[in-house]
Amino acid sequence: MHGKGARLTDFFRRIGRSLNDRAVILLILTAALWGANGVVSRAAVGEVSPMTMVTLRWLVVCAVLLPLLRSQIGHYAGDLRRHCRYIALMAACGYTGFNVLFYLAGYYTSAVNITLLQGSIPPMVLAGAALFKGIRVTPMQIVGMAVSFVGVGLIGTRGDLSHLGALDFNIGDLMLLAACALYAGYTIALRDRPHLPPMVFFAGMAIAAFAVSLPFFVGEIMMARSYWPTPKGFALVLFVGIGPSLISQLFFMRAVELIGPGRAGIFTNLTPLFGAFFAITLLGEPFHLYHAAAMALGLGGIGLAETGKRKHS
Repeated sequence: MHGKGARLTDFFRRIGRSLNDRAVILLILTAALWGANGVVSRAAVGEVSPMTMVTLRWLVVCAVLLPLLRSQIGHYAGDLRRHCRYIALMAACGYTGFNVLFYLAGYYTSAVNITLLQGSIPPMVLAGAALFKGIRVTPMQIVGMAVSFVGVGLIGTRGDLSHLGALDFNIGDLMLLAACALYAGYTIALRDRPHLPPMVFFAGMAIAAFAVSLPFFVGEIMMARSYWPTPKGFALVLFVGIGPSLISQLFFMRAVELIGPGRAGIFTNLTPLFGAFFAITLLGEPFHLYHAAAMALGLGGIGLAETGKRKHS
């Protein structure tokens, strides 16, 4: 097992070295996996219940990591215990809490609101990084974020921004805003994570996320809203566990280390763009001109923010 764990660590170390100056690529891949996760959440309706999905996705991550990293986790057990409160809080906010609120919000609010409100993460990250970390936010970053947000709005309103005036903030909207705030806080705090090997730190986070999800899973069962996943449901859980829950989180942590939370947070505006792309290609939903315009705005906004950052570096 020690040999397998060492090979896994070496594999991700080689990836980290090869992408050391390529945070943009890491963040684009992360957004793509998160966009795919949105498509999976729609495909999972009737196949696996929401809280069951949250719990099983982190069980998959633990089942992959713990046997391979057993010796390394044992070596750093003291460090993990010293930072257990930080790890538990980060996992509760950025992993379990975000997903629980995200899935629950879908029962109470519209797809338009969900799409638009997810765009609140980048400004929350920029504002939080400036207020709590003293990170300077340049005017061009603000402009780039605004341009990307317009792209998100085009998708959410199907190309008619006049629909913005019809938004009605209900309990589901508030849940989603709370979820976005949790993930923004996670993103800001990620830069100050303990000095542990990334794989060991993430394994600790996965264990905490699984533990925090159990009360929600039990609550779903007690309310008779849980059901056993179908074969398709298990396949979806496996994909979400390996892709959006494991690979994307490792990529995102690495990117935050490279360029900081403010710049990394801007790239979350790509998530709904990728979600629309996958919905078109995988679910057969129609492609419209506003999809192309939204993708161009999302990429253009990130380009403006990155250009502004380089000029002030």
